[in-house]
Amino acid sequence: MAITAALLDRFFPVDDAGLTRLRDQVRLVQLPAGQSVFHPGDVCNNYLVVVDGCVRVQVLSAGGREVVLYRVGSGESCVITTSCLISHEAYPAEGIADRQTTALVIPQQVFDEALGLSADFRRFVFSSQGQRLGELIQRIEDVAFGRVDTRLARLLVDRSHNGTLPVAATHQQLASELGTAREVISRQLKVFERKGWIAVRRGSVEVLQLPALQQMGDVEAGG
Repeated sequence: MAITAALLDRFFPVDDAGLTRLRDQVRLVQLPAGQSVFHPGDVCNNYLVVVDGCVRVQVLSAGGREVVLYRVGSGESCVITTSCLISHEAYPAEGIADRQTTALVIPQQVFDEALGLSADFRRFVFSSQGQRLGELIQRIEDVAFGRVDTRLARLLVDRSHNGTLPVAATHQQLASELGTAREVISRQLKVFERKGWIAVRRGSVEVLQLPALQQMGDVEAGG
């Protein structure tokens, strides 16, 4: 797939001499929904920047449950991929395209060269790394110490775009998002449904009372 000059300029400015080879070597790929991007144990050979779409990064817990660590959206890169490129270690997690995703792919040798030659590229890579690490630490704290009801409420508010769209997800997928068991999510959804806050459909959840969910989601943050 051809890359337009406008797309390159969006991420890698033409006036940065340190990015000349990168602009020549970068590829544009299309990832269909559900396609695996990387597996645990895979060798990391490329740096990836999502142009459009979303890549879900998850791990398998000791108990056999999938736990979503974070998502990589438009204009973002994967913190685990960057870490593996720099440390030359294998992937410890799995990446899956949540929906059809377009991404820029940069070979490791070109990535290493650009890091050394371009200050702008270094800032892009490491600012993304710092932000993602902060989000990942917060995610771990939520899974370890957060209440399921408040976290589920926040997730439903976020995934429904503030109540404007149904949340297209199964109970198992919601459980993976929150790092808990499907049975726990099913029980909590029933509680929300009995209160009239949501309507549970097959494979989706409709938000009926956005203010109530927003208030529940703020309980923990507000103490």
